[in-house]
This record gives sequence, C-alpha cells and structure tokens, in this order.
Amino acid sequence: MLRRVLRDSARTALLVTHDPLDALVLADRVVVLSDGQIVEQGETRAVLSRPRTAFTARIAGLDLVSGVYRPAGLVVGDFVISGHVPEPIAEGSPAVAVFSPSAVAVHVEPPGGSPRNVFGAVVGGLEPHGDMIRLRAGRSVDGPSWVDGLAADLTAASVADLGLEPGTRVWLAVKAAEVALHPVAGGS
Repeated sequence: MLRRVLRDSARTALLVTHDPLDALVLADRVVVLSDGQIVEQGETRAVLSRPRTAFTARIAGLDLVSGVYRPAGLVVGDFVISGHVPEPIAEGSPAVAVFSPSAVAVHVEPPGGSPRNVFGAVVGGLEPHGDMIRLRAGRSVDGPSWVDGLAADLTAASVADLGLEPGTRVWLAVKAAEVALHPVAGGS
C-alpha cells in the first residue's frame, strides 16, 4: 500500500529503514549511514547491487573485500582476487571485490579445478538463512584476516555431508566470473 501511495503522490517522502527489500521496493534513491556518516548514496538498485563499503554489502547480503586494484586483480595483502571489471578502475586505486554468498563453494580439502580465488578459513558460525544455511567464515591460523565474516550459502545436506561445525578448517572458492571488481567512491 505504501508503494502505491508514494508512486501516486507528487510529494517527496523520506523513509528510514534497515530492510534492503523496503529500500528496493519503495525508494528511487538511497543514502546509507554508518556511525552517523554517509558512506554511500545514489540510485537504490545501483548502491545495493554494487556496494562500495562492507557495511552496505552486509545490508545487501553480499560479500565484499577491500584492496588495491592492479591489472591482475584486487590485491589484498599477499592475495590477488580475480574478477571482472564492469567499469574502469585506475591502477593502484582503492577498489572492492563483491560477490554473492551463493557464489562461494566450501571445501574441506584444498580444491583443484578452475576457481581462481581460493582461500583458507575456518567455520566461524552456521545460521539458518531461509531454506539454506549461511556459513560465516573466520580467520584460520594461516589464512588472511579479511575472510573474517565472509558468508557462503549451503544446503543443510552439504553442511551435514561436509561435517561442518564452528572451528572446522575449510577452503572457500569463488570463480572469477562471479566476482565484480569496483572502484571505491572517489578512488578512480
């Protein structure tokens, strides 16, 4: 009903919500606040589908890793995250890698094959997420710190088959085709 009232009205309305679905359905533009500061703003669909901050990515249900763009990919410490570049990014500028938790494959042994992005982690937590189980990664002793909090969506059968529980050593794999690299606002 609110959507119809807003659509049929010639007035501007300000809606405050923590629900990304409300924002997508009701708003033409969105302003994202974190700690009282504007961290992103713009057309709702653009902001929520291509977040530039971890806070906005979490609201949108996406994984985000920050680093520096190089032609080989996003450089984060000793790792390079490969992905596609839908808009130009200046070499050496701050950028982010964004991907869906459904794009993350979880392995209990180091995987082979074509995924370019593979990194070690531990299971930090498991929580119901609709008809899926959302795994939250934690940093393994020898893994990168930036995996902390990354999400992967799995079926309950996969969780059982893999014997996953908090503390289990895992490898997360994401195909480069599933990763979008974006400049950080003001970074390009």
